Amino acid sequence: MPPPGSFSSLNVNDATDTLCSTLSSCLDNLCPLTSRAISSNKPQPWLKNDTLRELRSKLRAAERKWQKNKKQADLKNYQLLLASFSANLTTAKAEFYHNKFCSLTDSRKLFATFKSLLNPPPPPPATCLTAETLASFFTGKVAAISNQFTDAQCSSPTTSSTPRCPSTEGGAFSSFTPLTENDTLALLTRSRPTTCPLDPIPSNLLQTIAPAIIPAITHTINASLTSGVFPTAFKQAHVTPLLKKPSLNPAQVDNYRPVSLLPFLSKTLERAVLNQVSGFLSQNDLLDQNQSGFKKGHSTETALLSVTEALKTARAAGQSSVLILLDLSAAFDTVNHDFLLTILSNMGIADNVLSWFRSYLTGRSFKVSWLGPLLFCIYTTSLGQVVRSHRFSYHCFADDTQLYLSFSPEDHSISARISQCLCDISSWMKEHHLQLNLSKTELLVIPAKPSFQHNFSISIDSLSLSPTKVARNLGVLVDDQLSFTHHVASVARSCRFALYNIRIIRPFLTQQATQLLVQAVVISRLDYCNALLTGLPACVVKPLQMIQNAAARLVFNQPKRARHPAAH
Repeated sequence: MPPPGSFSSLNVNDATDTLCSTLSSCLDNLCPLTSRAISSNKPQPWLKNDTLRELRSKLRAAERKWQKNKKQADLKNYQLLLASFSANLTTAKAEFYHNKFCSLTDSRKLFATFKSLLNPPPPPPATCLTAETLASFFTGKVAAISNQFTDAQCSSPTTSSTPRCPSTEGGAFSSFTPLTENDTLALLTRSRPTTCPLDPIPSNLLQTIAPAIIPAITHTINASLTSGVFPTAFKQAHVTPLLKKPSLNPAQVDNYRPVSLLPFLSKTLERAVLNQVSGFLSQNDLLDQNQSGFKKGHSTETALLSVTEALKTARAAGQSSVLILLDLSAAFDTVNHDFLLTILSNMGIADNVLSWFRSYLTGRSFKVSWLGPLLFCIYTTSLGQVVRSHRFSYHCFADDTQLYLSFSPEDHSISARISQCLCDISSWMKEHHLQLNLSKTELLVIPAKPSFQHNFSISIDSLSLSPTKVARNLGVLVDDQLSFTHHVASVARSCRFALYNIRIIRPFLTQQATQLLVQAVVISRLDYCNALLTGLPACVVKPLQMIQNAAARLVFNQPKRARHPAAH
């Protein structure tokens, strides 16, 4: 690393390049790249134990000797060595799993480790699909959507359509607060150490050596914040195509979605900006009141609770309801950056901060980013005005938008109201270079009573939208009776599969390791949005109670039908 004095004199791009090249050079000097063959066999890391290697060598020698001589004494020796090897193998596997799981305290890391140990990685794209083919398809899809928006259709958003920053003591948000070294260290250590091929060194290693290089990282971040320039090196991402579902045909290009892997230091810089921008938006109440994303004390569960309780209350009052889940095509990729900068300016983001966002959005080789969800929330803030003008209620979580409306069962004008609202939303989308995906937009009709039937004919832009019985909303299956039976069945099914996988390695796990794993893989699924199940009949939630009992028996290593007190 260059001397502190010389490093602090570098501009943001030179500082970023110097930092990354120095880290990469140090890694190459200490750990040069080597080529090695990768075995297609399932890895067995516990076999790296020296004692096991020695025993296995002796075992194979004894086996060869017995097969050659066929003597009873050689057979006896082989059997003794086999028993010893098996016992040591079981012990080594138990130690490996115990150390692997007990060293992890984060549920996300536990789940990822468990998945990587038991499940093979996703298959690569079919050989008939080259990188150029996939890249051409992904860019062509976005271009096809963007080309639909002509200058005549799209005009810059007006000042009145965007909330303006109210007059405050601090005024507009015109400059970032520089980070201290402690601030930077906290950002680094609290981040998930995900690594992409563009990182100069592995992220977990960067976190380990962070105290030694924190002055250089802090200077690089502050140079970006104070100059209003986003480093050019961070405007690239490693894009990996992943199958949308494992069951899909890997030779079909439209079955893939692009996943952008961002440099770790780039995400660290974006987190620093996210914290300060979120604070400004929250302090001045600039985000939509019905937006649960990026707000303290709000989550997907609070968003779902708000909507579900409103629907249940309406049903108790003898009203029917509709729930519409909007879906957008390539939403983040089609955002108009000029419009976004205008909206940011109208909100009170100015001077150096606005220059930073202009630099951040310009010259990128990809459009997905860590700040993307927050910027999308800002970009779509005025959508609420369109929804409210039709007297619909709505709730958002980042880019997921739910519309709902309660009405009298005798109201026959509801179809026209829904159609008109969705038509106006579609027009608003086009004005903002977004496309409403009607083929994936879902409509649920919740009748006032199970016996009621509503025949809706919804038409938007010459396309029809038909009601569905069940829809996935923020990870929860919502049905038209609000019974959540489909959701309970889905959760129970996934938990049973997880318990089955844990049971495979249970003989090699201690009770503590099993408990940690069950908590991360099973109980976390039971806990997700479980407040929605409050008040449901016992027969509906019974499958989840059975899963919990089975998990307890697995932790305490009890047989399937055991009624041990510890399993209740």
